[in-house]
Amino acid sequence: MNIRQRYFGDKDFYRRIVTVMLPIMAQNAITNFVGLLDNIMVGRVGTLEMSGVSVINTLMLVYNCCVFGAVAGVGIYTAEYYGAGNEEGVRNSFRFKTVFAVALAVLAVSIFLIGGDGLISLYLEGKGDPADAAQILDYGKQYLRIIMIGLIPHAFTQSYADTLRNCRKVMPPMAAGLTAMAVKVVLNYLLIFGYLGFPRLGIVGAGISVVISRFVELGVIVSWTKRHLPDVPFMKGVFRTLKVPGRLCLEMIRSAFPLMVNETVWSAGLAFLTQCYTTRALNVVAAVSISNTFYNLFSVTFKSAGTAIGILIGQMLGVRAFAKAKEEVPKMIVFSTMIGLAVAVVYVGIAFTAPGLYNVTPEVRRIARDLLLATIVFIPVNGALSATYHTLKAGGNTFLVMLVDCGAIWLFQALPTFLLSRFTGIGIIPLYFFAQCGLILKLAVQLYFVRRGGWARSLVEEA
Repeated sequence: MNIRQRYFGDKDFYRRIVTVMLPIMAQNAITNFVGLLDNIMVGRVGTLEMSGVSVINTLMLVYNCCVFGAVAGVGIYTAEYYGAGNEEGVRNSFRFKTVFAVALAVLAVSIFLIGGDGLISLYLEGKGDPADAAQILDYGKQYLRIIMIGLIPHAFTQSYADTLRNCRKVMPPMAAGLTAMAVKVVLNYLLIFGYLGFPRLGIVGAGISVVISRFVELGVIVSWTKRHLPDVPFMKGVFRTLKVPGRLCLEMIRSAFPLMVNETVWSAGLAFLTQCYTTRALNVVAAVSISNTFYNLFSVTFKSAGTAIGILIGQMLGVRAFAKAKEEVPKMIVFSTMIGLAVAVVYVGIAFTAPGLYNVTPEVRRIARDLLLATIVFIPVNGALSATYHTLKAGGNTFLVMLVDCGAIWLFQALPTFLLSRFTGIGIIPLYFFAQCGLILKLAVQLYFVRRGGWARSLVEEA
């Protein structure tokens, strides 16, 4: 087998990936584009308001990743049960992930109610006016109190959407996301700035828009499911009971818990890195938010490719097509990396234009531009990381995934960045660049385990 045959597929190979990838990418792109609009709209209100919202969004990332990890961990079983034609297995996995996700939402609300002030204050330790820090804290508290209301419907939505995607029904979650995002954009326009007779609510309006959009998204996806039961027979009578066979419940916990811990600890690592960056100055909070928002928008390309790769590999493993899965993985990794390269090229122009969209200080714009430029080098690396991560996860060895993912961000990135931020006077840009260099070491570790091939195994019995 020559290099081209090993690392590049034929038309059918790319068609299969793109067919699964595009609807996921479309939904995620719309979600992140609306997030970008939110960020810009709040940024037009003022730097301090934007900083307060940015801190809350950083904390919410940890919660969102926790729910994603729990749902995706159980989703491994959903994909394989679907691939094996086991409807009752799909039904049980959906029940379990729904209860799991809602329980996590309740826990998150409790944590934010009890310790929200302290968590926000961690990001306000940088140099700056103490009055500004106090104002940022107040804005953050206002925003947090509102968006907590949307955590429960979001948990239900994640369970529905993950189940439908793993059963190759990718369009309904996308339609629900589209509808919710359209509602959110309109409400943001009306409530943040007070157009068409609505009150000018600023960041409070942004929070209300988030909550309403969460309920709209859930309503759309539940409505579609009820109207299309013949297309999703595994959803018939799914809530007649919440009972799940004890043995299966334990198996799914063993699979989901490490992945949930992984996503939580990984996202906590990102939040910790952000906190390290903000020790340099209060204005770094807004600059990091601008950089992260644009990265999130453009990274949906290779992240969606990674999700599609995980789904396709999971289905191959479900029917025990191990040899085919091993043969296609190198091609999938190259495909995701090439997407990252394409994004990196576009990102150059973004770095010089994006900060000008915000009503922030010139210093914040300069820092944001330099952060965006520093990110470019690592975008192809992140493309490869997405593919290797989902490959390892598809085989169900979530404990290994947890060790690699969590270990890498804390050992290769968080710890060195913490030491540099506390014991040196290094500036924000070299500090950020150094932290990103840890991604290269992480990729080397993930490639090693992918090449070993231990992920190529099935978790479920054939129907």
